[in-house]
Amino acid sequence: MAEQTYKITAETGIHARPATQLVNKAGQYESEVTLEYNGKSVNLKSIMGVMSLGVGQGSEVTIKAEGPDEEEAISALDEVMKQGLSE
Repeated sequence: MAEQTYKITAETGIHARPATQLVNKAGQYESEVTLEYNGKSVNLKSIMGVMSLGVGQGSEVTIKAEGPDEEEAISALDEVMKQGLSE
C-alpha cells in the first residue's frame, strides 16, 4: 500500500473543481484509491464521496492506494494535489 498525507492550503478546500480533477485522475488507475479525512475514508473515484467529506482549508488528508499500480497512482495524484491544493 502506498500513501501520502497533505495539508490543504487552498482557501476553498477541496471543492467541486479540484475534487473532479482528483476523481478523474484516480479513475485512470486499477488500484483501489481512498481519501481519508477526519476519521472517514471514501473512494477517491467517487465524486459524491469526496464532496461529502467537506474538506476545508487547513485540513489534513491522506490518500492511499492499494493495487498493481499504486505507486503510479500516488505519484499522479501528488501532482494534482500540489497544483494549488496543498503543500
